[in-house]
Amino acid sequence: MSITKSADVVIKTVCGVKKGEKVLIVTNPSKEVSDISKALFESAKKFGASVELVVQKEKSLLDYADKEVIEALKREPDVFFSISANKLGKDEHAIVNPYHDADGREHDHIFHYLMDGKKNMRAVWTPGIGLDMFDRTVCIDYDELKSRCNKLMKAMRGAKEIRITSPSGTNIIVPVLNREPMSDDGDFTQAGSGGNIPAGEVFISPVVGTGKGTGCQGKIVYDGSITLNSKDIIIRNPIEVEVIDGFAASIKSTKPAAEGEESDAEQLLDTITQAEQKALQMEKDGKLPFGYGNIYAKNARNIGELGIGLNPAAAVTGNMLEDEKAFKTCHFAIGSNYDGDAQSLIHLDGLVKNPTITVIYTDGSECVIERDGELLD
Repeated sequence: MSITKSADVVIKTVCGVKKGEKVLIVTNPSKEVSDISKALFESAKKFGASVELVVQKEKSLLDYADKEVIEALKREPDVFFSISANKLGKDEHAIVNPYHDADGREHDHIFHYLMDGKKNMRAVWTPGIGLDMFDRTVCIDYDELKSRCNKLMKAMRGAKEIRITSPSGTNIIVPVLNREPMSDDGDFTQAGSGGNIPAGEVFISPVVGTGKGTGCQGKIVYDGSITLNSKDIIIRNPIEVEVIDGFAASIKSTKPAAEGEESDAEQLLDTITQAEQKALQMEKDGKLPFGYGNIYAKNARNIGELGIGLNPAAAVTGNMLEDEKAFKTCHFAIGSNYDGDAQSLIHLDGLVKNPTITVIYTDGSECVIERDGELLD
């Protein structure tokens, strides 16, 4: 296992770290993420960067980041690495008092403000990374990955909607008019760019439902893996989500759970319900601005992302960081989106295997970009 080689690829090829740049690494005490962080620390030093390493305890989806982490980010590093066993943690201050960028957009985390608002930082975030994954999935052909991502983004630009079906029963229309597709192509060399390691997906934020007949419509049947509050799981029995006007209206298992066990569908619903309740409570406690509790709670059921896996070295292992990059899969997230108009406390990715993905344009023409899990030229 050569994490040194993988670390060098991330520092030099993926992020293009230069001599004298400020690099911040935030990690947890657990051994695997700590070992990866140390390898990145040594690699960044080797290439002449000034490196700061901050360790905080493991965070879940609904936890706050330590104050030391937020203060370190306020020093505005050139490159930021969140090498976490689960999540970085929310910005307690910015949720109540959002940052505003030059375009007037709100950012509820200093990380998003620097990355997407000021665009003066580039970043890598790796929720759930492990040594085996880091070793297997990092040293790939990034030129080939970028070409593959660009091809799919070109096909998705100008689309009115995207239809996804699958053998397990997924059949949904995703409106994307005037939405720009994005890619995690492993090229994070420019300020304002960033993504996961492992890299390898194209994704888009569906148009948010604003009333009857708007937003995503149809059914998602998750049959791969899914993110819950504090863990990812391989789905035992497919989870069927009815989507009406852009939001998850019902969530049920296609088969009953074993006696005495909570089904995967029930666990997903529990996670969403926790996010809804916590958003309302946070407003009562003054930890969300007035009126935002209902917004965050409503968006806990929003369909916030459609993504397509494109990393040839990735496999479905029960770790969403890798799973969502695997070939022959797409994923839908429930919760917040990447266009900033559906704020929520959660973003729960779930996999659909062997999808057929059809892009539909405003003139009625269609382009199938993936059929039964196989990417088409």
